[in-house]
Amino acid sequence: MKFDVERERQRLAQQKFLEWIKCPIRPSEMLTVYLNDKANDHNVGIYCALIPEDHIEHSLKDLSWDLSLGDGLPGAVEYHRDGEKRVEYLRFGDDDGIEPLVIYREFHGMRDDYREISEEFRLFHRLYHDHKQDQYIKIDASGSEHVVVTVEPHRVQIRLQEIRQFLAIKEMHLAVIFDCREHSKATLNELGLEGGGTEHRDGPLAYSLAYGDLSGLTGKRAFSRLLGKRLFPPFPKEKSGFWGFAANEPDKHSDFIIGIVDDGTEITHTSDPDQLANYFGANPGASHYLTPVHFRKQVLDKYYQQSSKFSVEDGYLRCGGLWGMMMDNHHADRVVAWLGDLGRDLPYEEQLHWRSFNIAPTGSVSDTFFRRQILSIATDSGRPEHVFHQRYRMLREASEDMLGWPILLPLDDQDAHYLQALRVPSNDEQKDFDDLVLALTKILVDSLNEKELNKLIPSNERGEIKGSISRLERALTATGVKRYEEHIKFLRNLQNLRSTGTAHRKGSQYLKIAEEFRVDSQPLRAVFEDILVKGLDVLQYLESVVRSGVLHPELD
Repeated sequence: MKFDVERERQRLAQQKFLEWIKCPIRPSEMLTVYLNDKANDHNVGIYCALIPEDHIEHSLKDLSWDLSLGDGLPGAVEYHRDGEKRVEYLRFGDDDGIEPLVIYREFHGMRDDYREISEEFRLFHRLYHDHKQDQYIKIDASGSEHVVVTVEPHRVQIRLQEIRQFLAIKEMHLAVIFDCREHSKATLNELGLEGGGTEHRDGPLAYSLAYGDLSGLTGKRAFSRLLGKRLFPPFPKEKSGFWGFAANEPDKHSDFIIGIVDDGTEITHTSDPDQLANYFGANPGASHYLTPVHFRKQVLDKYYQQSSKFSVEDGYLRCGGLWGMMMDNHHADRVVAWLGDLGRDLPYEEQLHWRSFNIAPTGSVSDTFFRRQILSIATDSGRPEHVFHQRYRMLREASEDMLGWPILLPLDDQDAHYLQALRVPSNDEQKDFDDLVLALTKILVDSLNEKELNKLIPSNERGEIKGSISRLERALTATGVKRYEEHIKFLRNLQNLRSTGTAHRKGSQYLKIAEEFRVDSQPLRAVFEDILVKGLDVLQYLESVVRSGVLHPELD
């Protein structure tokens, strides 16, 4: 039998695993806290346990596992005192203070085994469980998501930062315990190795490495066993990030451009509200809280592209229930916000994002923003995207009131982002234009309620009509509605623009329909704004038709 002696010696010396377990691990890295890796030539097991401070030295001296698979569940202990039997409930099944971080759940072969993360750890960090990917996600104050736990069939990894924050409040250490076995078809004698073992201690790492020989049982001869543990300490409590224990870190605030002098030098000022002037005499000589700060329109693209997390509304930006800021998004080419609002309402990470789009002031705030913010007058926006959302809502309400059914079916959860991100684009990128054409078509064409529209058409004609637009057209004519031709033509052109430009490769058909929308003669931003305005007209027209009360089925 041929084998590489040196390779077999290194493998049985468990050098790779020892290098890994000894390697410094940054808090930002994932730590393997459970592993079940079995193969013909090795069997590697890793588990973990939370160790009380007063149990650390005892744990490092005893190389056996502090917690076995399946332990750490509720249990009871029976003892006698003063001649009387007593039973005590134990939260983790033992009174040594050791707790599980990963719980091995097994059900006697009746159901699949699985690994469960400590409930206290999950609640401590307010982790969201992504069931599809079996990950636990932490959402920070700015709305950013961080994967903290990944669970695979044979491996569990947890980010060390969250572990050490948890340990800080628990006043415990984490023991990563391991039992690694390597097998060889060669004998110890053939490899030049001797049986027996040695123990090692290096600070928080303790292990033993032992060699033996199975005398050819099951085809395996020489083997080694690496048994031990490495302890990870907690952060100081002031670094735990937990309210009441963590140190109060001063808030960070970005500087923003608020003006420009004659020689072209930019004037910047902090957005810290505590350092700004106001109408009550604070900080004389400093820039005012209500100093307008200007940004390129592209500053909002990030939020439109993550519509499941952010909401860009008429005059307001929000991140779920975490934070929100009033803004002036009523300009075609820019966004304006008050200097003080930027510092007060945006997390520092978001301030840095906005700072990267910051430009010197050009013009004043919009009339809409001025009337709302300064004069406290309720004012409607004139921006097409804002009016579209308003008209879409009004049509839905009219349909419910007058018909009892929606003429435009509501978008399902997977398609809701099309409506949320609908807007006049901030640039002339073809991709953005195509995506927005697709979105508008989804909303106005694909969502037409063909089932209910069919009821407005004579039964002998229903089977002959193909397509939602044709069905809408026939329903309108069947109920005596007039002046629909322009809107039907627009919907067909929009559908053709989507079909030839987004759903398929662009070719001669796309060029033909593009001429209808003057794609080659003006910026794509202007083209889509015109398309969106025509879409608005469709919504307004359909609402007027619905409210007229003429949409009712004819009796056959």
